[in-house]
Amino acid sequence: LFRQVLQEVDSVRDSNATILLTGESGTGKEMVARAIHKHGSRADKPFVAVNCAAIPENLLESELFGYVGGSFTGARKEGKAGLFEMAHNGTIFLDEINSMAPSIQSKLLRVLETKQVMRLGSDYVIPLDIRIISASNADIMELFYNDKHLQVTFEKDTTESQEEALVEIYK
Repeated sequence: LFRQVLQEVDSVRDSNATILLTGESGTGKEMVARAIHKHGSRADKPFVAVNCAAIPENLLESELFGYVGGSFTGARKEGKAGLFEMAHNGTIFLDEINSMAPSIQSKLLRVLETKQVMRLGSDYVIPLDIRIISASNADIMELFYNDKHLQVTFEKDTTESQEEALVEIYK
């Protein structure tokens, strides 16, 4: 199994496709993500790891996307770059994406499709050159097939000509 994982890492290390790692907690998904980054063409660029389950829902959006000054109570007056911006030219690893609220998932889908981010309270987009690796301890495809609302959203928001591929390399 370990050899198979290493072969899969080697096959996607230089890909810019969005990658989904699945497996139970403690099986080494972050280690695999780091290996993909370390051995790929973005190795000398930032690697930003985010445990989505560890950040409260009301903070996750501002942490991922950043914000402009004064966009909400308690916001720094100078604003803040988000984790996507911090990973520009490198890799962002989103662990436990299955724990994200649907509202944040829809904004994440937009980032996946466009490779652009908009800070909270802003009216302009920031282009990103970024590889996104996500991980889940749940079977995402099973959740997809059991959630009719998700299927409708997925069908409406994606096209057959979409360049990004979803690569499942670890179970």
